[in-house]
Amino acid sequence: MPLTMLLSGCGDGSNQNQHPAGEVGYVIIEPQRLELTTELVGRTSAVRIAEIRPQVNGIIQKQLFEEGATVKAGQQLYQIDPALYQAAYDSALADLAKANANVKTARAKAARYKDLVAVNAVSKQDYDDVAATLAQNEADVASAKAALDTARTNLGYTRVFSPIDGRIGKSSATEGALVTANQTTTLTTVTQLDPIYVDVTQSSSDLLKLKRSIALGRVEGSETGAPVTVKFEGGDAYGETGTLRFSGVVVDESTGTVQLRAAFPNPKEELLPGMFVRAIIGQGALPQALLVPQQGVVRNPDGSAAVWLVGPDNKVKKQTIAAEQTFGDKWLVTKGVKAGDKIVVEGLQKLDMPGASPTPVPVGQKTATPADAPHDAG
Repeated sequence: MPLTMLLSGCGDGSNQNQHPAGEVGYVIIEPQRLELTTELVGRTSAVRIAEIRPQVNGIIQKQLFEEGATVKAGQQLYQIDPALYQAAYDSALADLAKANANVKTARAKAARYKDLVAVNAVSKQDYDDVAATLAQNEADVASAKAALDTARTNLGYTRVFSPIDGRIGKSSATEGALVTANQTTTLTTVTQLDPIYVDVTQSSSDLLKLKRSIALGRVEGSETGAPVTVKFEGGDAYGETGTLRFSGVVVDESTGTVQLRAAFPNPKEELLPGMFVRAIIGQGALPQALLVPQQGVVRNPDGSAAVWLVGPDNKVKKQTIAAEQTFGDKWLVTKGVKAGDKIVVEGLQKLDMPGASPTPVPVGQKTATPADAPHDAG
């Protein structure tokens, strides 16, 4: 923003060392609520990724999905030849029936021997043998039930289902392919895209500074639950607003950063896992922030920031300030100024002239004379 300087007409040559200062424009600083944001580079990642692998050996009979389609949790994806597993299930079912029949016979015999041993009609040894046979047959039933459960489970594994809702990827096997239990190669992958995560990293020092400001009440907010927006690499804004869900508890030793994670609704699946984005994270608010226009901030010889203050006597003096960061065309100032101060923002170069005695007026109310000549100070 160019600064406009109004200079009064020059006097005669004998008075060239005196430069009438004219007027300078000031603004009054008032406190305002300021939402604090941080823009960080981030990368998208899926909330859930299911790698589909077979859990039994066999030949794939059918592929029951289209690559790239949306699938639902519980939807069947593949059919493995179930013939051997159906036979094993039927055999286990028959073994259980046989074991139950043996138990029925042994239990009836044990009941009769119990009455007979009471009247010494049979020996106690015979009764103990019958009781032992009953116990063994009951154990056979339990074993047969376990074998039946195993056979039923393996038969069920011939039908491969999706464990989650999501978008399914490329299939690595087609009909007729031989697959093995727990093979390292996935048959396909299902990725949940809605919602989706955006992972970013923040300097641990910045995060600590924010935590302390929140704890001391200087900043309203919290570490998590903050709103987050993102921009694509081309600069276009993503239409949905996310929420900060997670702040890491371990600092990366090589970079000194902490990982943050935000969750975004992704109903149109515009965000895909692995994309680079720029995340703008809301990290609280300053309820009484003092913002000074950038054109009113100058630098001292030592590099520190300063402003020209208009005092109660309408005199202008230089004041060193602490300018932490910029927000748009303004500096956030935390020290050196207070609410109601008058800050010179126009005609600052006049204040450095020897013998200058400027007249401060509110910006927009300067009274230029016909001899004044406007100059662009850049």
